[in-house]
Amino acid sequence: MLLEAFDTNKKAIINPDMVNEPIENFPETVVTCFARGTFERILQELPHKHLVTTSVANLDIPIYEIDFDGHKLGFFNAYVGAAGCVAILEDLIVMGMKNLVVFGTCGVLDSSISQTSIIIPTAALRDEGTSFHYALPSDEIAVNQGFDADFQHFLDRQQVSYTIGKVWTTDAIYRETADKMARRKSQGAVCVDMECSAIAALADFRGINHFQFFYSADNLDAEVWDERTLGNHSDLEAKDRIAYIALGFAKERFSSSD
Repeated sequence: MLLEAFDTNKKAIINPDMVNEPIENFPETVVTCFARGTFERILQELPHKHLVTTSVANLDIPIYEIDFDGHKLGFFNAYVGAAGCVAILEDLIVMGMKNLVVFGTCGVLDSSISQTSIIIPTAALRDEGTSFHYALPSDEIAVNQGFDADFQHFLDRQQVSYTIGKVWTTDAIYRETADKMARRKSQGAVCVDMECSAIAALADFRGINHFQFFYSADNLDAEVWDERTLGNHSDLEAKDRIAYIALGFAKERFSSSD
């Protein structure tokens, strides 16, 4: 298998510092989400300024600095899909990002997990291709080591419930078959996403801090797929509350006041 031949050489033919450069006073702590509607609502509610625009092939990604309770945080709407998401994060690392907090939806593999509830991954099953270019081949990669206990305490203080388990990261949303889901559940997965294992591998490879959590959206653990709150216009109050949880944790765990 081609993906079994990991190359440890950190110097590639095209490197992110060839097309990007450090930006003075770029926020060291950056928060990102995948939901466009959530991102737009939070951006409208908080003081912000545009810092820079980066891109992935045919899509521009504006990067903002927001003022959250007197703390300067980077904030942007992440690209969906492991390869494009990681490419954008590579740009931000060159610009000056050192700490990354990611939140977004996931599909649940356990119907008992309620909709729009928080899930903290402990490891990601690597069913995508990008991570294999950043880490030695393996079935899974550790996630959130050193940060999960802090986040649990953060949620406990706010009396917010959560589920802990592995996430199944896959590139192919239309190839999540019943047999595959059963196998991933037997490996400990409680949810499915498209980026987590790749972001974790990138963070380890580039030496940045990375914390990621999910909120449950659609349910795959049913006779027929249940969309639940996957749509952009469902359960908006709960989704915005989760966004502020991410910002609050980033501020408390990584950021210092100006």
